[in-house]
Amino acid sequence: MCGRFVSASPPDELARYFEAEQADHALEANYNVAPTAEVYVVREADGHRQLTTLRWGLVPFWAKEAKVGAKMINARAESLMDKPAFRNAVRRHRCLVPADGFYEWAKVAGQKAKQPYFVYRPDGEPLVFAGLWERWRGQGPDGAEQTLETCAIVTCGANPTMAAVHDRMPVLLAPADWDRWLDPSAGDDPAGLDRLSRLLVPAPEGLLALRPVSTAVNRVANNGPELLEPEPQPLAPR
Repeated sequence: MCGRFVSASPPDELARYFEAEQADHALEANYNVAPTAEVYVVREADGHRQLTTLRWGLVPFWAKEAKVGAKMINARAESLMDKPAFRNAVRRHRCLVPADGFYEWAKVAGQKAKQPYFVYRPDGEPLVFAGLWERWRGQGPDGAEQTLETCAIVTCGANPTMAAVHDRMPVLLAPADWDRWLDPSAGDDPAGLDRLSRLLVPAPEGLLALRPVSTAVNRVANNGPELLEPEPQPLAPR
């Protein structure tokens, strides 16, 4: 799964990297992105890639309340084509979610505490998660009409690197696959959906590296580049 990640790259750099139109507004660097936070995504609009911001935690268009999104931060690749919460989004609303890395927690033999790891690309390139988005309209907490655009990150089984700490990981898309994932017509028929599903596989071995970091990342209130520093005495994973 993916429950926390890092989004510290400025929007102008992201726009250049994705050859996308600039974001409508800039977010502060976030070294501990948690569910319901605003995050950058790239989606297609009128034939162009557009960098914009959405709330992390997908709210299906048919949901009665927006609060369900807090539990829908990930969409399992194995079931998203059929699961009601994601079925419309995978056909119509796909996006890319850039990240500088993400966190995962490994179980430790004989202890309740888990050891957090920062997962990143050693070559310094951003990670690009396969994402889904939706637009929801309904009543906010104050009773006023509200429109929300939200997103979820697609996950799959772990590759050998990730399997050392967890059995799942985000789907990472290579640049050659971005257009296919973003193509609005790709979900129009079974053949197109089948081509999309073939993208939802573990990352190639050797693409990622893991670094043990401090348990300070466990608290969402802790947010700064110091969270990425190596932990000199990590707990041994099970």
